[in-house]
Parts: sequence; C-alpha cells; structure tokens
Amino acid sequence: MTLARSVADVLSDHVTLEIESIDRMYLNLYVPRLQYESGIVGFFRGHLGYTFASSALMDPITKGFVKAIERFCQDEGVDLITFEKGQRKDDIAHEYLEAFEGKEGVLFVGKAQEKTTTFRTEKRTNPYTGRRPYPWIVRATALVNQYYIYCLDGDFGPFFIKLSSYFPYNAKLCINGNEWAKCQAAKAGIEFEPLDNGFASCEDPARLQRICDRLNDKKIDALTRKWFARLPHPFSARDRRAGYRYDISILQAEFSLTQVLDRPLSGRVFFEEVIRDNLDLGRPDQVSLIFERRINRRTPGRFRTRVITEGVTPSLHVDYEHAKIKQYHKLGQALRTEMTINDTRDFGVGRRLHNLPALRGIGFKANRRLLDVQRTSADCHIGEDAFAQVCPGQH
Repeated sequence: MTLARSVADVLSDHVTLEIESIDRMYLNLYVPRLQYESGIVGFFRGHLGYTFASSALMDPITKGFVKAIERFCQDEGVDLITFEKGQRKDDIAHEYLEAFEGKEGVLFVGKAQEKTTTFRTEKRTNPYTGRRPYPWIVRATALVNQYYIYCLDGDFGPFFIKLSSYFPYNAKLCINGNEWAKCQAAKAGIEFEPLDNGFASCEDPARLQRICDRLNDKKIDALTRKWFARLPHPFSARDRRAGYRYDISILQAEFSLTQVLDRPLSGRVFFEEVIRDNLDLGRPDQVSLIFERRINRRTPGRFRTRVITEGVTPSLHVDYEHAKIKQYHKLGQALRTEMTINDTRDFGVGRRLHNLPALRGIGFKANRRLLDVQRTSADCHIGEDAFAQVCPGQH
C-alpha cells in the first residue's frame, strides 16, 4: 500500500468509501397566519368569534395543551423530566435510546424554560369614546416552558420536536439525514458498518448513495404530519380545518461529504498539507469561488480561514455570511466536509421546506469546490489562477 504524500494523493488513492448526504436539519414549525398581530386578532375574533382579541383568551388553550402533554406522558408511560442547567440534552437522549426496546415510539419528554417570541395584550385608550381602554395585541418575548419530545421513528431513526407551551405554539423539528439513510439501508438489506453520524463501510456504495439522494422535503413533511397526529396538539380539529395548520421552514441545514480513509495516517497527511497550503482560503476572492457568490465591499460578514485544534484533531473552517464549511478528521477514520447553511437567503433561496432541493445543490457543490481547490494547490499560496481553473467565470 502506497503512502499518501499530498492532498491529491489522499483524495485519489486512499478513499475507501465516499457518501454525500443531508446531515442535520433544524426546522421551524409554525402556523403562518399566527405569526403577526393581525393574524392573532383574526384567530380570536374571526375564527373563534370573540369580541376582542386578548392574551387572556390564550391562557385556557395553554393550560389545556400542557395538561394534554402531562396526560399523554402518564397514559403512555413516558418520563417527563425537567432539564437542569448545563445538562446536555443529547446525552440524556442517548441514554433513553440505548434503553428503548421498541422499534418506534416516544423516548421521553424534557421540559426547559427558554426565551421565545410571544404575543401579549397591552391596554390602549380611544380618545373618541371617552378614552375607554381596550386590549391591543403586541409582539413580545417571554420565558416559557418548551417541551422537547424525543422520539424514535422507523424511517428516520431518532429525532425530536420542541413545542412551545405558549401561543402561537411555534415548534422546532430536528432530524438527521444520515440516520434516515441508515434506517433505509437496513430495510433494504444492505450491509454496512455505521460511523457516528455516517457510514464507515458499505457493501454497495452506489446503492447507498441512491438511498441518500432520495431524502426530500416530502418525506420530511410526512414525518411531521405523522407525529403531530400521534402527539398532543395545541390546535383543535376545528382550528386545523379552518387552515390553522403547521407549515415548515428551514432554520439550519447541513450537507455532508464523508470520505472514509484507508488508515489514520492518510488523514494526518491531508490536514498537514491543507493547513500549510490553504490558510488564505478566507480571502474574499477565494470565498466567492468556493461558495459561488459574488462578494463586494457591502457583503456582510467576516471572510476568514480558521484552523481549530481540539486535542490533536484539527479542523478547518471557511465562512461566508451566515454559512460555513467545516472540514475535519472524523474519529480518525474519515475526512468529513460539512456545509452548514444558517440563512437560506444568503444564497437567494427561500426558507420554506420545498426549497430543499436547491439548498442541497448549493451545499454539495460548495463541499466539492473546496476539495477541488485543495487538490489543485501545490504550494503555500493558492493564487487566483488556481481558483480560476477550479471555478472558471466566478471571479
């Protein structure tokens, strides 16, 4: 077996498995008509028929929803715990997942107080009616209980939904595309060795990649509808029939390229070369090529390359506005390149979930362009000519 001597050697001769996949996604679940003041007024006056819209009308809905969650936990034998300050929620979830014996179900429910956007009532007076006071709905923030419902799904594996206990009951959904792919590969009878949040080996890589490519917005939407039908719901069937239903938008999306290496030495060679040769990747002219976006003096954000060493494992970070690419040696086994998009509008794409295919293309292309730049660099300074060869017409 030959020794890797450069980035190009590692990528061409020492990768035993290469898989692109949607990674973690953090999604916003919200009722569109209840995200602004006039929509709240319409719900209570137009839909429910009250004379005035007031936060006092939200209180019985909130109490009923909280009681429904508590009753659900009691009826289903699910633990309802309060997260302590500084407690890692993922560690607790892992313990419950290890002890869970079923194929699908709720693992536990955790409660934590967090600041969130709410609506409250303030008193105003009308000068034309003798300054009689009347309630007025305004946007505010408050500390309210958030319920983290950790579940195991037969198609998606572990995930959680975070439900706000206060009107308009916005929620969050966190899934992992690599876990979805593991479930699908197991169902298809494909033998593989798992890697934390990925794959270490697979008997049929091409088939596994086709599985990863099938995860889309419709499957994520179906997961959401499936579990909202099983869990306590803050809105009644009548509310939902009137159009007060949850929609989904993208808060954060990660797109990963995992390249499993033949041995740890190959990974060390890669990062030694990358750190020495690519410290100028954060320059605006080079960031524009990797992220395929035009950058000028008015483009917000810092443009930089950061090399972070935790213990003996280095990681490379390249930033563009609210997005970043992180590259690291995963568990000494694989080169992991991850593009994280925190604001879809940085790339001229909407936030609604149906935009996932466009974001997927952006994320995977950026990962590949970074590797192409690293492969073509031969000395300690990558000039504009090298970047122009990788991404012609982009500077």
